[in-house]
Amino acid sequence: MKATHARTLFALAVVLAAMLSVPIASAQAPPPRASAPRAEPEPDALGRESPRGTVIRFMAAARTGNVQAAALYLNTDRRDEAAAELAQQLYVVLDSRLPARLNTLSDRPEGSIANPLKPDQDVVGTISAEAGPLDVVVERVDRGKNGRVWLFSRRTLKAIPEVYDEIHLVAAENYLPAFLTRPRIAGIRLFEWLLFFLAIPLLYRIIGLFGVLIGPAVNAWRRRHGLPDLTSRLLPGPIRILLLAAAIRWLLATVDLPLFERQFWAATARVLSTTALVWLALLVNAFVERYVRGRAHGTGFADMAALLRLVRRVADVLVVTAGALIVLAYFGIDPTAALAGLGIGGIAVALAAQKTLENVIGGVSIIFDRAVRVGDFLKLGDTIGTVDYIGLRSTRIRTLDRTILSVPNGQIATLNVETLSARDMFWFHHFVALRYETSAAQLRGIVGDFRDLLRDDRRVDPATVRARLVRLGPFSFDVEVFAYIYALDWNHFLEQQEALLMAMMEIVERRGATIALPTQTIQFSGAAAMPVTGGAERSGLS
Repeated sequence: MKATHARTLFALAVVLAAMLSVPIASAQAPPPRASAPRAEPEPDALGRESPRGTVIRFMAAARTGNVQAAALYLNTDRRDEAAAELAQQLYVVLDSRLPARLNTLSDRPEGSIANPLKPDQDVVGTISAEAGPLDVVVERVDRGKNGRVWLFSRRTLKAIPEVYDEIHLVAAENYLPAFLTRPRIAGIRLFEWLLFFLAIPLLYRIIGLFGVLIGPAVNAWRRRHGLPDLTSRLLPGPIRILLLAAAIRWLLATVDLPLFERQFWAATARVLSTTALVWLALLVNAFVERYVRGRAHGTGFADMAALLRLVRRVADVLVVTAGALIVLAYFGIDPTAALAGLGIGGIAVALAAQKTLENVIGGVSIIFDRAVRVGDFLKLGDTIGTVDYIGLRSTRIRTLDRTILSVPNGQIATLNVETLSARDMFWFHHFVALRYETSAAQLRGIVGDFRDLLRDDRRVDPATVRARLVRLGPFSFDVEVFAYIYALDWNHFLEQQEALLMAMMEIVERRGATIALPTQTIQFSGAAAMPVTGGAERSGLS
C-alpha cells in the first residue's frame, strides 16, 4: 500500500476521533427540541430527560463552577450550600474515577432498561473505592408538572463523601504553563490538542524509524538461525498505529485526567485501533491475493487473476464497512439507517450500471466456464488474435496486426468464439489439378503415391488419410488430398505442409505428368475455335 494512501487513512482516523469523541459541545446548551403535544409536559430545561443527558449536563455545569445548577441533578434532601457541596464532591469523584464510557449511556427517555426488575434505574458506571466497587446509578423521579426526570440516586449520593475523601489528584496545571491548560477547544485543553495533532503523528514516525534502525539487527539474527531476511518493513503502518493505541490506553490508566478528556482519548484509542485492524486486514487481503495468484501462475489458472481482484475488492469493501459500523456503534450511532441507505443506493447504482454489471457478470462466467483463457489464439467474430488479458469488464485481444482490441465481456457471450489454439491436429486439405493429357496409369500412380506419402509420414494421422480423384473439371483431373497433421502450433503446421506439398510436386514430375493451368476458348467469327492457355489467377495446386 502506498505511503500516501496510508497517510490519508491515518489522517481520516484521527480527525474522525476528534469529531465524534467529545460530547461537550452539545452538552453546553440543550439542543432544540420539537414542541411536545399539549397533553405532554414541557421538555426539561436542564436536559434531564435521559440518563446520558443528566450525566453530561451535570458534568458540564459542575466543570464551569455552577454547582448550584449541578445540584439540581441530584435526588437529595439537601438544600443550598449542602446540596452544592455534595454536587461538587460528586463531580470530583466522577471526573476522576468514572470509566470513560459516556457514549454507551442511553439517550432514550425510558433509559436502557438493562434490568427489567428496576426499569427506572440505569447504571452509569462502576468506580473503585476502598470499601469496594460502587455503582453510580441514576433513577427516574416524578417531578410533578415537570414530568419524570433522571437524577443521581440517593444510594449513590450517600457513598460519595466517603469516596471523595479517598481522592488525591495531581493537576496538570501545577506543571504546565497557563496558556497550555486554560484555553479549551470543545472542552479539551490546548496541550491535549497539541498532543493529538503533533505528538501522535510524530510518535508514529519515530516508531517507524525505530523499525528501520533495528531491521538490520533482526535480519542478522534471522540469518544466524537459518531464517530468510525480512523483505518488508519490520513495523508496518498498522502495527505502529496499534502501538500508539496501546500507549494511549496505558497513559489513561496511569495519568489522572478529567472524565471528558479521558473520554476523548479513549475514543481516539478505539478509532486508532479499529483503523489499524482494518488496515491490517487490507494488507492480509493483498497478501492472500498475491499468494494465490503466484500459486495459480503456470498452472493454467492465470485467467483467475481478474476474479481474484474482484474477490479482494469485495473483501476490502466488507472490511472497511465493518470497521465503519464498529466505530459508529462505539459512538452510540445506530447504523441501521446507514445500512438501509446503502441498500437503496445499491439498487440505484445497479439500475444505472446495467451494462457494466452485465460485463462484470459476463467476465465472471468466462473465468468460471473457462471458454476463453489467457494465451488462446482464437477467432472472435471477424477478429483473429491472441487473448492478452481477461478483465471483469472486458477482454483484451492482440490481433494479427499487433494491435489491442478490447471486447466487452457481455458482447463475447453473444458471439461465436472459435478457439484455434485448442486444435489437437491441423487440417491438410488440397486439390491437385492434372492436365487432361495425363494417362489413366499415370493418374493411378500419382493418387497411390500421394496416399503412400501421407501414410508413411509420422507427422500425419494415418487414419485420416484420403487421396481420391473426385471430379473431371473444366480443364483438369481434380485429385483431392485430405489428412490431419500433428503440429505444435500454426507455424509448425505451415512448415510441415510446405514439405508435403513439395513432395507431392516431385511425385507429379516423377510420373511424367503436368499441373494443369486454367484454359478458355475464344470464338472468332468465321474461324475455328482455338484453345488459349494462361491468363487465369487460379493455380493448378491449391
